[in-house]
Amino acid sequence: MPPSKSKRPVPASSNTKTSPALGERRASILDAIVSRYIGTAQPVGSGQVADATGLHLSSATIRSEMAQLEQEGYLAQPHTSAGRIPTDKGYRYFVDHLTTPTSASTPELKKVRTFFDEVHGELEEVLERSSTLLADLTSYASVVVAPGHTSSQVRSMQLVSLEPTSVLLLVILSDGTVDKATVTLDTPIEEAVVAEASVLLDAHCRGRQMVDISPLPSSNSPAVQAVLTAVQASVIEVEQGATNDHVFVGGPSKLADAFDAVETVRSVLSILEEQLVVVSLLRDVLNSGLSVAIGQEHGFEPLASCAVIVAPLSIDGKPAGAVGLLGPTRMQYPAAMAAANAVGAELSERLNRRKNDGGAA
Repeated sequence: MPPSKSKRPVPASSNTKTSPALGERRASILDAIVSRYIGTAQPVGSGQVADATGLHLSSATIRSEMAQLEQEGYLAQPHTSAGRIPTDKGYRYFVDHLTTPTSASTPELKKVRTFFDEVHGELEEVLERSSTLLADLTSYASVVVAPGHTSSQVRSMQLVSLEPTSVLLLVILSDGTVDKATVTLDTPIEEAVVAEASVLLDAHCRGRQMVDISPLPSSNSPAVQAVLTAVQASVIEVEQGATNDHVFVGGPSKLADAFDAVETVRSVLSILEEQLVVVSLLRDVLNSGLSVAIGQEHGFEPLASCAVIVAPLSIDGKPAGAVGLLGPTRMQYPAAMAAANAVGAELSERLNRRKNDGGAA
């Protein structure tokens, strides 16, 4: 059963300043607390803020401002500490008012561009390796969601004889996707018969969209018809798979280092295993106009202590999936946002190039 969603509304956009403006002094104090807490995971005291802000304020003044920020919901004070930690509202202000550009650093950009210059192979392999790249860049769990192949045309659909009683169904689509399935035959079939069935199947499917290839052609030859009947179920599976989003998860092992609570790690791992939930999560964030959803903003209760960063993918200017990061609310937002944007941009370019090149790597 999918995780329950809260009814808390999501802010309109993380790309605009949805949080009310604080004064310069209070904003600097909040920024210092969030930045330090992200780095240390320890409550931040007034003395540490004084060292970080450069505002030359007394500890008493800083404590007074911290108390006001707590009263307004930006900070919280753990019972066991005199220091403060950011709330979801505090993180939201921090993200909405980032003063540093969220573009990847030169070494990161070079690594991303080198990866996409060198990566080759089937589309699924590129997507899977892209998720691993994003996880390696950020040390958070990453997700790449690519749309199905509903609009993709069949470039080739072949049958290859493996043994007298088994054949390989090989489907190549215009976006570079390759699907394979091994089909078991009821009786031994000669290679020449399989080749004849393959020619008939390819002639019927080539140039059609995946959702338009059924029903398969028929043959007057009982032997050829037996092959076509045997592969029908596998072709239907390929058709159905073309309508589904494809989800690739990278770096799930990094969750143990990112989160302090074991139960949180289990919750995130459980959600990452539910592909429909992952797709819904990223889509909901994007549809809400967000690139960052913090804590309960994304509406998934099991992820209340998590933040989600999303960068859209596009083909010919149209939405074509997304890349995302899942981490703790105290994640390194500027660096993580920059990495997601860089990978998303390069992956979109690769998807467009594949489409325009007819699926070539």
